[in-house]
Amino acid sequence: MKGSINTAAVLGSGVMGASIAAHLANVGISVLLLDIVPKERTDEEKAKGLTIEDKKVRNRLSGQSLKQLKKQKPAPLTTKTNLSRIEAGNLEDDLHRLQEADWIIEAVVENVEVKKQVLEKVEAYRQPHAIVSSNTSGISINTMAQGRSEEFRSHFLGTHFFNPPRYLKLLEIIPNEKTDPEILEFMKKFSEDTLGKGVVEAKDTPNFIGNRIGTYGLLVTVREMMEGGWSIGEIDSVTGSVIGRPKSATFRTLDVVGLDTFLHVAKNVYDQVEGEEKEVFDPPAFMKEMADKGWIGSKAGQGFYKKQKGEKGTEILELNLETFEYETRKRIKTASTEQAKQEKTLSDKLKALVYTDDEAGKLVWNIMKPVLLYSAEKSSEIANNIAAIDEAIKWGFGWEMGPFETWDAIGVETSVERMEAEGEKVPSWVKGILEKGVHTFYKNPDEYYHNGEYRKKDINKKEINLQKLKNNNAVIRKNAGASLIDIGDDIACLEFHSPNNSIGLDILQMINQSIEEVEKNFKGLVIGNHGKNFCVGANLMMILMEAQDDNFIEIDMVVRQFQIAMSNIKYAKRPVVAAPHGMSLGGGAEICLPSASVQAASETYMGLVETGVGLIPGGGGNKELYLRHIENLPQDESAKLLAAANKVFEKIAMAKVSTSADEARDNGFLSDRDDVIVNGDHTIYYAKQQAIHLYEKGYVPPQRKKVPVVGETGYAAMKLGAKTLQFGGMVSEHDVKIAEKLAFVLAGGRVPKGTLVDEQYLLDLEREAFLSLVGEPKSQQRMQHMLTKGKPLRN
Repeated sequence: MKGSINTAAVLGSGVMGASIAAHLANVGISVLLLDIVPKERTDEEKAKGLTIEDKKVRNRLSGQSLKQLKKQKPAPLTTKTNLSRIEAGNLEDDLHRLQEADWIIEAVVENVEVKKQVLEKVEAYRQPHAIVSSNTSGISINTMAQGRSEEFRSHFLGTHFFNPPRYLKLLEIIPNEKTDPEILEFMKKFSEDTLGKGVVEAKDTPNFIGNRIGTYGLLVTVREMMEGGWSIGEIDSVTGSVIGRPKSATFRTLDVVGLDTFLHVAKNVYDQVEGEEKEVFDPPAFMKEMADKGWIGSKAGQGFYKKQKGEKGTEILELNLETFEYETRKRIKTASTEQAKQEKTLSDKLKALVYTDDEAGKLVWNIMKPVLLYSAEKSSEIANNIAAIDEAIKWGFGWEMGPFETWDAIGVETSVERMEAEGEKVPSWVKGILEKGVHTFYKNPDEYYHNGEYRKKDINKKEINLQKLKNNNAVIRKNAGASLIDIGDDIACLEFHSPNNSIGLDILQMINQSIEEVEKNFKGLVIGNHGKNFCVGANLMMILMEAQDDNFIEIDMVVRQFQIAMSNIKYAKRPVVAAPHGMSLGGGAEICLPSASVQAASETYMGLVETGVGLIPGGGGNKELYLRHIENLPQDESAKLLAAANKVFEKIAMAKVSTSADEARDNGFLSDRDDVIVNGDHTIYYAKQQAIHLYEKGYVPPQRKKVPVVGETGYAAMKLGAKTLQFGGMVSEHDVKIAEKLAFVLAGGRVPKGTLVDEQYLLDLEREAFLSLVGEPKSQQRMQHMLTKGKPLRN
């Protein structure tokens, strides 16, 4: 199939439909959001004199959903300006406008008959090229397609977005029996490249892949809890990060999802299966009682957990399922849990648990074993291969390992022997591969076992795997904090791998060495990594320890080295392209700001946050953010210069962090020379392409220019702003002291407004301010609090 998707229509403006519309708008697609026409007017509409025929009334439901998108948390929109791409309408007056849509997404109530009725109406208006899909958590796609023409069915499939669509990576695509293979492949590629999804093709079975396995695993966990007499908190203490699951574990995850949603998903399988499987998918009575009471989770204010204010502040209490009262959370602590916490790899953590004969070990084994067996039993029924099952569970439920990867991690042969000794029936195909001498489901992360042989996964060429390159001897040089890797096409990548990717002297050294190497032997340099976060800033522990020892000479040296490294990035003879993702804070932002280009993952949270630890940026961040704000201003525009300085002052003083890369652009951290990459797995690829592009254009580093500053006039204005906040009780005295230091740096010191200064002068001011603040007892208290508590102290 050739063509693209530029316009879409979403039918159904509930939470899911509106969130899908928001995600499409985030990637630049124009969306028509439709819902039913209300039968009656509200009191407010009556008071305004509106009739049932007024457009505002008829579009009320979709219009209200658009307003709600601005308030929802987590935010469905990467920036509120994206809302302008979504237009509200209704399913009576605007059905003819389906002719404008390249993609029509049905997202109405989870009722097969209602969905069939909507699809019948869609067929009357859609253009022949338009793709139609249903967002459903488990209703049969083939059943929905009944009664539709061959041509319609060839363009029809299921697209199951996981909620919330902006943040959860998984998208299950489910073809019907007549789906055109070209349409299927187009949607897979489009969804991965444009929507940024991890795409899994699922078979048309109840709840598809993710919800089938995930719901089974959760209900098995509940069954084990009841049989073992465990509490909710105890179960969560061993089903979270210690076994490679999200920190929210089992029941806190359920509170986020919503018990009402979970019960609906479970019922969908229950209604369509038989025997022992049907019994598992019948939720216990206490869940139904909770739903009847409205205790369905976070959106209701209580569920399995409830927040309660007490003498010690806010406390999270767990529900006692016998008394239905909330009480203090309990945790399981045994030899196996303590041993697991000491292990470095997830494989070793799991082995420490499941092969230790204590209460926690037995519990984890009894939870894990049925999920492995069920996944193997259903593998060919629900998916095309085992890799699809693992990816669905990882991308949809946040597990570090899918079921078959988990089985490999604990040892297939050893675990199967134990299962059979305990009287379990192991699927014949699993026993068959062991008899053939095959001991793992995966030969390596990219090759999985399928029908008697290992097959390679279909991996998008835009996924550059640094670890794989390092395993293939692509490392040019490295130290404890970073590695320089040859990623092909004469481009090198500097990867941070220090704890939390924090910047210390080792990384600064590698930045300088990498630029030197690239200037001699490569076309350009990418700075990127696969860590949880791109970079959370400088090594705060090192700075605090030196400050407490009054070793300010050492701190001065470190800050100078940081400034030199950032200057080297900016003025390198070859283009340096940053590829940030996740938290890109403090020093992480300071690396991006002087780069020739930034190719930021859509989910990049960027900000200069040093005031939160009692400091100001010390690596040139103040200067570079100011330069980005004034780079297109004529030097004689003094009023605009002052406005720019005030904006930068506010963003740094208030430690503002963008909630997306789009918002980072709104905040002035990204400019026209930068791009936002929707699929976070593709940032290094696009950074590489940009480095090649800049080199082939004949890249020349920026000229060193004088910088116009706002001087004493601007300094006084910024100080006044800080004082005003203090008088209003919004900031502390120490906040004002930090703000005054920052204002002095941004203003360029005590010089007349409009004075031209060089960059080194501004860097010297910045360094002096940083050193004066790092010696302040209250700043050291803030640093200590951040290191021990993980959140800022406002002293």
